[in-house]
Amino acid sequence: MHAPSIIIAAVTALLAMPVFAQSQPAPQDMPVTGNVPLICALQTGQIQPGTSNNVIGLDGDTLRIAQFVNPDTLSVKAASATVRFDAVCNFAHAVRVESANNGLWPTDAQITQAPAGFAFAVPYTASVSWGQANGQFNTDAKSRRLVQQILNVDTPVAGQLDLKIDIAEGASNVETSAPVIAGNYADTVRIFLEPR
Repeated sequence: MHAPSIIIAAVTALLAMPVFAQSQPAPQDMPVTGNVPLICALQTGQIQPGTSNNVIGLDGDTLRIAQFVNPDTLSVKAASATVRFDAVCNFAHAVRVESANNGLWPTDAQITQAPAGFAFAVPYTASVSWGQANGQFNTDAKSRRLVQQILNVDTPVAGQLDLKIDIAEGASNVETSAPVIAGNYADTVRIFLEPR
C-alpha cells in the first residue's frame, strides 16, 4: 500500500517539475513613438477693454477709428487700441510685423501731388508684446511701400500676443498737425509667427 502513494507523489512531482523548470519568454520591447510638427497658430483678435481711444472697435478684422480728424483743424486726432490674439508656437521662432503701405494712405485715389501744407498719408506706431519679446514698429508714411520688423523668440510660447496700434495727435507725413486731404485712409498690418 505504501508503493502506490510514492508513485502518485512521484507522478505529481514529475508533472509539477516542467511548470517550474520551463523558462519564461523573453520580454519584447515595443517602442511607442509620436511626432509633433513645428506649429504656430494665431486666433482672431479682440480689442482689450479699456485700451481703446477714439476707436469704434473691430469690424471683422478691421480696426475702425471713430473720428479720424479734428473737425475744426482737419488734422489727425489721436487714436489707439490694443488687440489681443490667443496664440501658440511650439518652437523657437520669429514674430514678423509688417505694414503693407508704411502708414495710412487714401484708398479711393492715388495722390500724385498734394497741395502744399496738406497731409496725404498718416504715420502710426505698432507695439508687439509676445512672451519675452517686445518690440515697436514705426511707419513714417513718407513713401508707400511694404515695411516690416522681425523679433526673434528663443523659446516656445503659448498665451496672448498683444498688438497696440497708436496714431499720434496731429500725425502727418508732412508737418505736425497739417490738415489731411479728404478720403478714406487705410493700411494692412500683418502678424506672422514663423520659423527663424
